[in-house]
Amino acid sequence: MLLEFSCSNHKSIKETISFSMIAGKDNTFEDKLLQYDKYRVLRSSVVYGANGSGKSNFIDAVAFTRNLVLNSIKHQPGDGIRQQLHQLSKSDDISQYAMQFTKNNIRYSYGFTLKNSLVIDEYMFYFPKGRKIVIFERNDKDFVSGDKFKGRFETCRDVLKPNRLFLSCAANFSSVQEVLDAFSFFKDDLIIYRGVGTDNWLNYSLNVIEQNSNVKKAVLDLFNRLGTGIKDINIKHLKQNLDPNSLPPFLADDFKLALLNNKFDVYETKIVYEKFSIDLNSESTGIKKLIEFVCPLLDIINKDKILFCDEIESNLHESIVNGLVNLFRGNNISSQSQMIFTTHDTTLLDLDLFRRDQIWFTELTFDNRATDLYSLAEIKNVRKDENIAKGYILGKYGAIPMLNSDLSVKILNGE
Repeated sequence: MLLEFSCSNHKSIKETISFSMIAGKDNTFEDKLLQYDKYRVLRSSVVYGANGSGKSNFIDAVAFTRNLVLNSIKHQPGDGIRQQLHQLSKSDDISQYAMQFTKNNIRYSYGFTLKNSLVIDEYMFYFPKGRKIVIFERNDKDFVSGDKFKGRFETCRDVLKPNRLFLSCAANFSSVQEVLDAFSFFKDDLIIYRGVGTDNWLNYSLNVIEQNSNVKKAVLDLFNRLGTGIKDINIKHLKQNLDPNSLPPFLADDFKLALLNNKFDVYETKIVYEKFSIDLNSESTGIKKLIEFVCPLLDIINKDKILFCDEIESNLHESIVNGLVNLFRGNNISSQSQMIFTTHDTTLLDLDLFRRDQIWFTELTFDNRATDLYSLAEIKNVRKDENIAKGYILGKYGAIPMLNSDLSVKILNGE
């Protein structure tokens, strides 16, 4: 489970923002919460905000953290870590990233600091039986192992570079199970979806639907509950060579030859309705997204993973979005999966659907155009029966640009 994430100096984010999946004192939907140790944990959270306020940059910061953990071991000597600082930051200002999460029912705390595109400090602790134990602490190119792990990371000393995270090095050059578990959280459990075409999800879904009859049955059942009208999906998996005429002329001859000698997966897919069928390529963008999204989504739910999704409503009808959101509201009591998503769909801004600590907002500060992130639970005097969607549109909670009436009249009059 994800418990908390914080970061600073990342794109539109300047000062530290903190996001939490730990439930507050509110007892609304208590039966929908997850339990870890003394913590009550949220299954889902939604982030609202105006265009350009930093919703996507919040998810990008999570993705940046994940990618650096997984891939910094590949950085070559002399390479800097590619990141985008806030536009008002100096080149030597620090950026910090930190995450608390659970893996195999044990809590971990991990974080690192970047300066001048290099790592200047890093740490990881874990809490077996609730007691804090240091796994490692790193300062520039040097590190100290926790007492329990003395001598376990010596194989990492020569591969640790200023442009590599210690966690990335230790996962590849040591056999410390706690490190491998933490690395597995980032690699296998933390899933980022940022729109159609993400990580070839469509081919994955089509392949799984074709190969696994139980998955196909579950997919069709979900589509039925979402009211899509889809009765069946017929898939033919082919291996085909590329058409030589489809290759751009600027490619080198040896590269063209390599491409032409390889066969590629092709899925001929028919979507079957009550009275007709249609080729997937001719389907609506919404149905294509839903088919792309569905198998990874079922995998996330069945394997207790965490999904970060940017603009979940894109190309989907609001009733389908509502159905997808409800999958993470505790209806499947055996799953500990979580979903954090951004959206502009105000039909979801409903206290009959979300607790106040599940609803988050992003807003740009006036002084330095930096992203502020806060939850509805932090705003005083919000009643449990309040019309949140109406209040949001009226700008009651911030996070949305509002034109005053005089300015609106002037625009309409062409002044």
